Amino acid sequence: MQENLSTGQGSGYRVVDLDWVLNRKTQALLKRFNSKFNPNEIVVVARDNKVSVLLKAVDMYKLRSAVEEITATHSASNLFTQVLSAVESIGSYGVRAGKRHFIGYADERKVSNRSDKELRRGKYFYAKDHSFDEVVNTPPQNLVDKIVSGDAEYELRKLPDNCVDLIFTSPPYNFGLDYGGNGDDVRWEGYFDKLFAVFDECIRVLKFGGRIAVNVQPLFSDYIPSHHVISSFFIKRRLIWKGELLWEKNNYNCKYTAWGSWKSPASPYLKYTWEFIEVFTKGSLKTKGDKANADITADEFKSWVNARWSIAPERNMKAYDHPAMFPEELAKRVLKLFSFSGSYVLDPFVGTGTTAVVAKKLQRKYLGIDISDSYCDVANKRLGLL
Repeated sequence: MQENLSTGQGSGYRVVDLDWVLNRKTQALLKRFNSKFNPNEIVVVARDNKVSVLLKAVDMYKLRSAVEEITATHSASNLFTQVLSAVESIGSYGVRAGKRHFIGYADERKVSNRSDKELRRGKYFYAKDHSFDEVVNTPPQNLVDKIVSGDAEYELRKLPDNCVDLIFTSPPYNFGLDYGGNGDDVRWEGYFDKLFAVFDECIRVLKFGGRIAVNVQPLFSDYIPSHHVISSFFIKRRLIWKGELLWEKNNYNCKYTAWGSWKSPASPYLKYTWEFIEVFTKGSLKTKGDKANADITADEFKSWVNARWSIAPERNMKAYDHPAMFPEELAKRVLKLFSFSGSYVLDPFVGTGTTAVVAKKLQRKYLGIDISDSYCDVANKRLGLL
C-alpha cells in the first residue's frame, strides 16, 4: 500500500494506492461500494488496472457497515477489507460533524466579519474602566541592575509609577517548602493577602502596555486553584488577560505520588506534569518598543507562541540550596517573547536570581527583590556582583 497526495485544482484528495489487481467481479463491486458514498468525500477507483482510495472525508461507521455488508455476501471482497484497513491506518486527520477529514483538517476555520463580531461582543470588557496613566517614568539608577534584600511590598514603594516594562516572577507556592529559613505554610487567606499587596505594587510600577507573567502551580492536595485565584485578582484590578502558558515539565515522578481513592470514584487525586504561567497586560494589549530591539528569532517566535512549553525542570537547585527554582530557559522565553532588548525587568520574588541572570544575558536591565539575605547573596554571585 502506498500513499500520496493528489494535487487537483483546489479539490485534492488524499490518495492511497492498494496492491490489488482488478478482475471483472471486483469491478462490479466497486460500483456498488461507491454508490453508498458521496464521491466528493471518498471514492475507490481503478487506475492502470490497480485500485486507489481517494479520500477527503468519511463517516467511519458508515464505511465499516458498507464493508461488512459486501464481505458478508461476496467471497471475492477482500479488496474492501483492504480499503477499510488502509483508511483506519491513517493517523493524521481531523474530526468534524462525525466524520474523519483527511484534507484541510488543520486549516483554521475562518470567521466572516471577524472585526465586526469582536466589536459586537466586546473585547476584555472587564478591563475597560481602568484609570491607568500612560505617562512613562524612569526608575532611580540605584535600583537598576540591582538585587535588593527586603520585603517586596515595601521595597517596591521606592519605584515611581509606570517605570517597569516586564514583571516575571514565581512567588512562593505555600507548599510548606523551606525558602532560606522563611516559612511557606501560612493560612491561605493570609498568603493571598500578602501576595496581592505585592502585586498591587507591581501593577502600580508597571508601564502602560507592560506585561506581568506569574509562574504558579496550584496546591492540589489543598484544592486551592492558585492560578485561577491570581488571575481573578488581576482581572478585578482591570488588567487584560494576555494568555496562559503551560510549562510542561515532563515530571513523571508524580506517578508515584498518592492516588487518592485507589480504583474508586470516591475521591481520586488528579496529578499534573505541568505548571502554569498566567500573563496579564496593563491598559493595552500592545507594548511600545522599537522593532529593532526585538531580539526574538522567527523560529523562536513560531515555536513559543504555541502555549505549551516543554522544558525540563532546573537540575542545579542543590548547588544553590533552593527548593523550587525555574530553569533559565523558561525565563529566556518569557523575556524574549514579551519584552524588547533594553527593557527594565522586575522579579519581586527573585530567589537565587534566575530572572536577573537571564535579563543580564539578554541585554535587559533588571531589579530583583527577595526577603532572604542568603538567596540575594547567591543571586549576586551568579551575576558576578560579589
